[in-house]
Amino acid sequence: MTDAAPAADWLGAPTLRGHAVTLEALTEVHAADLAAGADDDTVKFLSRGGPDANTPDGWAGYIVRLNAIPDRVNWAVRRLDSGVAVGRISFSEVRVSDRWVEVGTMLLPAAQGVGVNPDSKLLLMTRAFEVLGANRVHFKVDARNERSVRAMHKLGAVQEGTLRQYQVRPDGFARDSVMFSVIRSEWPAVKAGLRDRVAAGR
Repeated sequence: MTDAAPAADWLGAPTLRGHAVTLEALTEVHAADLAAGADDDTVKFLSRGGPDANTPDGWAGYIVRLNAIPDRVNWAVRRLDSGVAVGRISFSEVRVSDRWVEVGTMLLPAAQGVGVNPDSKLLLMTRAFEVLGANRVHFKVDARNERSVRAMHKLGAVQEGTLRQYQVRPDGFARDSVMFSVIRSEWPAVKAGLRDRVAAGR
């Protein structure tokens, strides 16, 4: 069994450089890019909702709120070709004692279907399994979000079930969350698939 990294490492946000993106600690600096590229669908299914307004100030406030959540680590997704921040990816929850992390992703429309998502997932899951020593990475997807459910199957994650009315969004809607996971023994195959997609730019 791989040793787990020290607890402090699990809650750090080092810069991670991939083929198409760089992941860097999410701060208010990224707010203007996110506001410029977001549309209504960008935040439609987020369990914690989105910014109060699709403005740089609205996004800055949202980022501050995300970064204040305990046991959560947030990265901005910055495209290497343009230098523009096109989303965020997070360890939405970190459980060092049980050696798992939850990954959550929000990408702007311009970043979808162009290789940004697999590159971001590859970077963060490699960190989880190979640097931190996680045994499990899981994902909770709004059951209404067909695009994200398809993306989880494409990733090769195992669908474990649906947590009914599990999370109440800021608008009061109690969403069903579909749970997917990848465990350590499955990671090599998932990693190979992500590498193929990154190489193909999809």
